[in-house]
Parts: sequence; structure tokens; C-alpha cells
Amino acid sequence: MSAHKHRSDENAESKPKDAREKAVDALMALAAERTWVEISMADVADRAGLSLAQFRDAFPSKGAVLAGFSRRIDRIVLDETPDDLAGESAKDRLFDVLMRRFDAMKPYKAALVHIDAWAMRDPPALAEINRLAINSLRFMLEAAGESSEGPLGAVKLQGLVLVWLRTFHVWLDDDSDDSARTMAALDHELEQGRVWAARLDDAGRALAPLADPLMGLARRLVGAR
Repeated sequence: MSAHKHRSDENAESKPKDAREKAVDALMALAAERTWVEISMADVADRAGLSLAQFRDAFPSKGAVLAGFSRRIDRIVLDETPDDLAGESAKDRLFDVLMRRFDAMKPYKAALVHIDAWAMRDPPALAEINRLAINSLRFMLEAAGESSEGPLGAVKLQGLVLVWLRTFHVWLDDDSDDSARTMAALDHELEQGRVWAARLDDAGRALAPLADPLMGLARRLVGAR
């Protein structure tokens, strides 16, 4: 992107975008220093140099700021993923994209350790983290040339979320320079996922001839009421 276009994009966006970026930076900085429950919205606004009213205009909650962070990581990965992955297997493409995601998150690892500790003790928070992961990994699948459309796609997407979360916890404890443990864990999880995805595809093909008759029966039963 040219410097001129970058400046044009900035001018086209209103101040709330700047406030959102500041709020995301502030939340992640605070999360590296404190537990999640010790951070108030006023703390985030103060660290970001915003009034509480400006913070409210940008985000309705801390959780929404965390979602903004997730979108930031999405954008970094999507901007940096090359277009020349077509010759690789689906597993290798996903491996490449997901390792790029871990690389993008590396500057925020201290914050993510605290956020994860909070989420693992709070079931509603864990459900929200799962929702954020689904939203993000849908785009990661697309970046890897895979689709999450349809019932089978939705099952595959949730399976990828489990792969991601399991590997994420390995990554949190992986202090090596080459991320060897993370790569080994991700490779193992993706291989297991590949096997299950193949079985899912086989089941889908086996059931496909029954789909139209079953739908027709269902419509007749509903119409008979």
C-alpha cells in the first residue's frame, strides 16, 4: 500500500478508529501487568488517553475491546498471507496461516497469559473466547483456501477451533526462539483434524443421496399439520 493511500485511508476514517486502536493497545498493555478482573474500563480509557465518554463511543465493554484485538490479529495475518499457497496441501496451508497468527500474537503473550487464566475460570468468558475464535478462524480457513460454508463446514470450523485452542495453550508455555513445541503441537493437532475431516467428508457423501428425500418428507409432514 502506498503512503498516499495509507494517509487517504486514515483521513477517510473518523476519530473513533483512532480511539479504538488506542483502546486495544491500552487493554493489552494493562492485561500484561494485571489480571483481567483488576482492569476497569476507566483504567483502559485512562491508559489510552481517552475520556470515559470517548471510550464508550469506541467500545461498549472490555470484551468488545478484546474482540477488537482479535480483529487486529486477523488483519495482520490476512495482509501477510501470500497468494502462492495453492500448491500445498490443505494441512500445510492451515499450518502456515496459523503459525503466522501465533507470530502476530507474540508481542502480546504476557497479556494473553493473564486473559487465558481468567477465561479458563469463567465459563461465560470461555464461551465468548470460543465465539471470537470461530469468527477469526473462519477467515483463517478462507486464507488457507478452505471453506466453512454449510453444515459440514460448520463442524470443520468448530474442529479447527479446538485445534487452535489446544495449540494455543502449548504456545503460551513455549519460550523457545524457534517455537518448536508449538509447531510440533500444531502439526499433530492438524493431522488428527485432517483424519476426522476426511471421515466427515465421507459421511457427507454417503448421506447426500438421502438429503432431498428427507427434506421432501419433512415438508410433507409440516404441510400435513
